[in-house]
Amino acid sequence: MSLLSKTLDRVKPSPTIAVSNLAMELKAQGRDIISLGAGEPDFDTPAHIRAAGIKAIKEGKTRYTAVDGIPELKQAICAKFKRDNALDYVPAQVTVGTGGKQVLYNAFMATLNAGDEVVIPAPYWVSYPDMVLLAGGTPVFIEATLENAFKITPEQLEAAITARTKWFLFNSPSNPTGAGYTWDEVKALTDVLMRHPHVWVLTDDMYEHLAYDDFKFCTPAQVEPALYDRTLTMNGVSKAYAMTGWRIGYAAGPKPLIDAIRKVQSQSTSNPCSISQWAAVEALNGTHDFIAPNNTMFARRRDLVVKALNEIEGITCPVPEGAFYVYPSIKGLIGKSTPAGTVITDDEVFARALLEDTGVAVVFGAAFGLSPNFRISYATSDAALTEACNRIQRFCAALV
Repeated sequence: MSLLSKTLDRVKPSPTIAVSNLAMELKAQGRDIISLGAGEPDFDTPAHIRAAGIKAIKEGKTRYTAVDGIPELKQAICAKFKRDNALDYVPAQVTVGTGGKQVLYNAFMATLNAGDEVVIPAPYWVSYPDMVLLAGGTPVFIEATLENAFKITPEQLEAAITARTKWFLFNSPSNPTGAGYTWDEVKALTDVLMRHPHVWVLTDDMYEHLAYDDFKFCTPAQVEPALYDRTLTMNGVSKAYAMTGWRIGYAAGPKPLIDAIRKVQSQSTSNPCSISQWAAVEALNGTHDFIAPNNTMFARRRDLVVKALNEIEGITCPVPEGAFYVYPSIKGLIGKSTPAGTVITDDEVFARALLEDTGVAVVFGAAFGLSPNFRISYATSDAALTEACNRIQRFCAALV
């Protein structure tokens, strides 16, 4: 008899974590590695937020809290949704988890039965399909192609919905592409959803504040208020507030759903870290004057990387509207060989050869459900990005 659950046969380890681990192993061996795999800002958590965490420790706020968040944080989340998204919630409609990932996982565990389908645009964040599978559901993918700026169309969404569809999972700006949907583009999708009242909407708005140029963020329940009663709007403090390690995600939605999510969390982790919750209160309620200058740096890095990659014959890299990723196509490199004789048959071979030959770690596109591409996180220094792009250019130029 096997010790392990057969459920694990349905899922795979996170490819982004695997790339980061391999890069760290090579670095420990003395290799000069530039890791562009992690989705994590290289900025420190702002000082006033760190100070709030320290203050919480000094004041002894280190005990268990309510399972899904302290009242002060829930109030701050309600204020944030009203301020930023024109969405009205009360604390009983809010859940706080150990990162956005737990909120998504809780939602699937609380709602999915065998045979239920979750519609997911591809490319997608690597964890979406596996969380659906762990919860017993079935992921259904819609391909968002490079030709359509990595966005799905209303016609594609309509075709993907069946009587078994439970959720539509929507992420904008996107990980891994950085593609952001405009108000009109979101409205076109919500018009489809309005024709299918059995379909719920789960949004991943984690990159809301990482938007560049003239792009304006919006979220489905904001665009179509009639979806309010069947939407779970998820967000968190990880990205824009440079708080990845603090592990605080949150969501708001109908109270019966929030109650069910709380039940799941009560039998898994219980409350998120108390200290992190108090820091998140300050993040949401305090000054946000650091976001604009950080975004200016991110936009400059984006432009640096996009320009360098588009100078490479065989690579096409569109300009993303948000987040801190680019998702270039290597269609023009497929079939070529490295000087050592490795044939670039797909994006996974490309990424491994690039790492082994140049020390640049990227994540291959198949991990996100759309090939032949790779993802670069430009949430690192200009110097590191410049050197990495130079190495990628030399690697590609040597292909024959």
